Amino acid sequence: MLQRTPLFALTVTALLAMAACGTDEPLGPPAASTTPFTVKIIGFNDYHGTLQSPGTFGTNTSVPTASRPAVGGADYLAGHVSKLKGQNPLNVVVGAGDFIGASPLISSLFNDEPAIETLNRIGVEFNAVGNHEFDHGATELLRLQNGGCKVVAGAADPNSCKGLTVGTPVPFEGAKFKWLSANVLNTATGKPLLPAYGIKSFNGVKVAFIGMTLQATPTIVTPTGVAGLSFQNEAATVNALIPELRAQGVESIVVLVHQGGFQSATSLSDINGCDGDLAGSDIATVVQQLDNAVDLVISGHTHAAYNCSAGTVDVTASATGVVSSTPRKTGLPNAKGRLVPVTSASAFGRVLSDINVTIDPVTRDITAVAATNRLVDRTDTTVTPSSAVQAIVKAYNDLISPLANKVIGAIKAELPATAADTACNMPAGELIADAQLAATAPAGFGDAVIAFMNRGGVRAPGFTFASSTAGEGDGNVTYGEAFTTQPFGNSLVTMTLTAQDLKNVLEQQFAGCRGQAAAATRIMVPSSGFKYTWDGAKACDARISNVTLTRNGATEAIVDATGKVLTPTKTYRVTVNNFMATGGDGFTTFLNGTQSLGGAQDIDALTAFMAGYKAPAAPYTRGASANDLGTARVLRTGGTSCPTGAAVNP
Repeated sequence: MLQRTPLFALTVTALLAMAACGTDEPLGPPAASTTPFTVKIIGFNDYHGTLQSPGTFGTNTSVPTASRPAVGGADYLAGHVSKLKGQNPLNVVVGAGDFIGASPLISSLFNDEPAIETLNRIGVEFNAVGNHEFDHGATELLRLQNGGCKVVAGAADPNSCKGLTVGTPVPFEGAKFKWLSANVLNTATGKPLLPAYGIKSFNGVKVAFIGMTLQATPTIVTPTGVAGLSFQNEAATVNALIPELRAQGVESIVVLVHQGGFQSATSLSDINGCDGDLAGSDIATVVQQLDNAVDLVISGHTHAAYNCSAGTVDVTASATGVVSSTPRKTGLPNAKGRLVPVTSASAFGRVLSDINVTIDPVTRDITAVAATNRLVDRTDTTVTPSSAVQAIVKAYNDLISPLANKVIGAIKAELPATAADTACNMPAGELIADAQLAATAPAGFGDAVIAFMNRGGVRAPGFTFASSTAGEGDGNVTYGEAFTTQPFGNSLVTMTLTAQDLKNVLEQQFAGCRGQAAAATRIMVPSSGFKYTWDGAKACDARISNVTLTRNGATEAIVDATGKVLTPTKTYRVTVNNFMATGGDGFTTFLNGTQSLGGAQDIDALTAFMAGYKAPAAPYTRGASANDLGTARVLRTGGTSCPTGAAVNP
């Protein structure tokens, strides 16, 4: 690692700044020797209030499903963290954002207070804000940081401050860890909403943790959630803080950033791989602009696991199916071309990044990084789950079980929250879009003829066919399963759009088109009866053709085979959730909507719709609607896979 000139002077101003940014007292006395020492950094990301095990997970995709261990759960996450901390008294536990939001019912119903209470007992010390930290706005985030019961419309929220029942302090204790928001500024003050960084000392050497979220957060969070805030460039924010940190004598610098990437699409996605060097990803772009002072980047957001650091290997499948490993580079290049270690630990508490950094007490610099991503394996007999965390999780589970285990309907087959084909049709999203259309089609409730669901609002795994541990039976869908698939609590909005607006918003699905983010292709999921074809090889505003709407046995052409809008001013009533209605996910065309009418919450619409598919009624069957005419709703010319990034014609 690059050695840098140490700075020893600490002014009163610098000391005050250290206190304001959460500097801890030194862990142990100052080092009496010049011998390098090791600090263990334990990192994870995208916890999303996943108190219970999210299921099984393998170290890579070659591991047979039957051989993958059960992973995660707050109790075992705490146990694995405790085991790692026991290996080195010089340690710190950190996060890269989205610790709350888009959470299962067991946490979200209680305003994600259970997530915070379990994270406190897991031992987290610093966490970057992620985009989901802003789902309910800055005021609610500050309450979760500082504690106190939630108040809604002047009255106490009945689902807040459940401590007397679950065995935690009352009022709600707030996060014992420090959320960090270096690039999130309060527009009224121009200052970070929360501290830009935290500092912890080891043997008298300070290590700084700069925390932030992706700059594009406003494009994926409802506008009310980011009101009064501005989001700055990630790399520029870090680089501007370097002089301030060095003035405090800090030379060891770690970035916690809620931004990420993916390994090569042809790789086995080994949790310790970095196949393709995350080429073209947002995190690679950020690292490429970082100051040479940054020693390590812990990332998140994409829910992918990767380990671009010393000791990492590329994992590939040979023609015979044998897994082979080869040494690879030790990081991603920064602004000077030096390779910086970059890690990510999947999501939902399935993986921990076990990172050992070597520090030179003379230069106060990190001189080596050795990282290993480890499964949070619930079958590991060397790990003792936390009984304190278990008790909290059980208590909350007891509170929600009557609601969560209630059967609301049935499905005929698995409806995953993933692309079913190269055109990006999504089975789980189709059910949700159909439910939203059903809720808003009646006269007086919206008169909708089309509904669109954003695919990012449909969470994995979708609607599973196999019975859960609740024992509801194969094919039955419980309220808890439905909530897990659609956890945001959005309300429905029905608006009037013109045929030209429909064409424009469909074009806006593609990266860089009509103001869509340059690195995001976001194919919406339409309701039954609405069809169109897209061609990723064509240019912006020329990709969409053959748009039709079928109702009551009659099919109407809206856009012809050449891409021409036949009657541009003709209007249609269209339903989306409030996130999309306010321009979320880059769909600013919806802001053109007129005669808007608010509707039910999305989960209520889904519950009511599924009641029509509850025994003895026949289960919901994908593609069974006569309006779909027996073919997919979204069709595509060319392509080999459903795109999610900047490329629109893979």
